[in-house]
Amino acid sequence: MTKPNLQVALDNNTLASALADVREVGDIVDIVEAGTILILQEGTQAVKALRALFPNKTVIADTKCADAGTTVAKNMADAGADWMTCICSATIPTMKAANKEISEIQVELYGNWTQEDAQSWLDAGISQAIYHQSRDALLSGGSWGEKDLKKVKMLVDMGFRVSVTGGLNVDTLKLFEGVDVYTFIAGRAITQADNPAKAAQDLQNEIKRIWGN
Repeated sequence: MTKPNLQVALDNNTLASALADVREVGDIVDIVEAGTILILQEGTQAVKALRALFPNKTVIADTKCADAGTTVAKNMADAGADWMTCICSATIPTMKAANKEISEIQVELYGNWTQEDAQSWLDAGISQAIYHQSRDALLSGGSWGEKDLKKVKMLVDMGFRVSVTGGLNVDTLKLFEGVDVYTFIAGRAITQADNPAKAAQDLQNEIKRIWGN
């Protein structure tokens, strides 16, 4: 079992604030993400800026693409993104079209989806999935639990590289001990911390403690 990656999600409203945040933590995290909010506000400029700052890191465009897979993926790839997200409700043709234009597609899991759906994504050549506790669910009092862990483990057992996100902090990481998580994605836990660099390093240290180097 390899050490999971740590990814920072930049869901800022402005590129300037996103760059200020990522400059503090970019050398600590493994993956940098232009979040959905940032892309909606700033478009491909956000991806281009992250690529320029971090030429050797994985850069993700969190587009949550639902349609026009070819165009969206080509635009993000041309801007410098390595990977791009598609929402799980997108059709298989949309996902396949996107997957032809960029190195990898990640399926974002929201709402209702089934193991049969997941198998169809694998069959389409997509092997990354992102399991969420959504921001809105967490604000409504939701939390991580056994039902979430069962779904994450199911996806891992099926052969997905699974990233998890949503309200993660140092204390919640231990819930996933023994699970072959590919990436932990943290946004506000890092960017809105009093000391973002320390918050990112604390997460990395806990990941290393649990999963080793």
